[in-house]
Amino acid sequence: MTIAIESAEQEAEIVQQLRQGRSAIESELAKVIIGQHDVIEQLIISLFAGGHCLITGAPGLAKTLLVSSVAKIFHLDFQRIQFTPDLMPADITGTEILEDLGDGRRAMKFVRGPIFGNVILADEINRTPPKTQAALLEAMQEHQVTAAGSRHPLPEPFFVLATQNPIEMEGTYPLPEAQLDRFLFNVLIDYLPHEDELAVVMQTTSKKAEPIQPLFTGVDVLKFQEVVRRVPIAKEVASYAVQLAAATRPNREGSLDFINQWVTWGAGTRAAQTLVLGAKARALLNGHSHVSLEDIRALAKPTLRHRVLLGYKAEAEGITVDQTIQRLLDTTLA
Repeated sequence: MTIAIESAEQEAEIVQQLRQGRSAIESELAKVIIGQHDVIEQLIISLFAGGHCLITGAPGLAKTLLVSSVAKIFHLDFQRIQFTPDLMPADITGTEILEDLGDGRRAMKFVRGPIFGNVILADEINRTPPKTQAALLEAMQEHQVTAAGSRHPLPEPFFVLATQNPIEMEGTYPLPEAQLDRFLFNVLIDYLPHEDELAVVMQTTSKKAEPIQPLFTGVDVLKFQEVVRRVPIAKEVASYAVQLAAATRPNREGSLDFINQWVTWGAGTRAAQTLVLGAKARALLNGHSHVSLEDIRALAKPTLRHRVLLGYKAEAEGITVDQTIQRLLDTTLA
């Protein structure tokens, strides 16, 4: 589903609504979320760019609260799926049942699963085996579910906001590379600084949180997505995004030595597309009329960290994927 923007005046009005909406969104989220400004910005960019988002962090860092609060702000149909080791694909997409029509007649009826919503919280997605994780692939890419040979379109807008615990934790399964690539960003939530953590403790133990007020509708979100794609980008800036994604691929002509040593698998073309689309949304949110190199560079880590696979040499040297991306940013200049 797309929203037609018929005039420059209408486009300017939507851009203004989007820019003003950023501060309103941050004000509403501040009722329940303290700090985490980069996380909130990246999540908003992901929504306005029309992409799914993977949120990684240890338990107890308000990942679920953040996602449910965002759904309330945009007044979207919110569905939560708790991923557990015994979860089956049909528990996500739905299943066919035999329905009694009366007069001895029966027919198969498709009963929709929780995937049929606007904002899908895939909570602790890496707690379930790969077979069940893969049930999300078609929904994330095609915005539809196929059951018994029939296609069932999902409502628009449609977002999967998945949370996962660090893969080193017991009882987790690494997400398949094909599924990881379908997430626009991998956003990291870390522990808060002392002052912010103290503020959380004081606020949550003294009074109940104020209710989140809806600010936008699903139609507004679709308008924002359409206007984001219209943001101009210079060919040189887009070329830098392609160059940055290509530079993560090892054992190719011109590959950097540290990439050849540390990286087993690099990012594909979807990474460059993500950098450009995300940078367009970031530019609008920051009040800019076109994409800059800074917009591209600012989104390099959330775009690439789940698309770059490190090898044993990097692990032996204690090198993280974020350190690799940062070195790449320091080395790869426009």
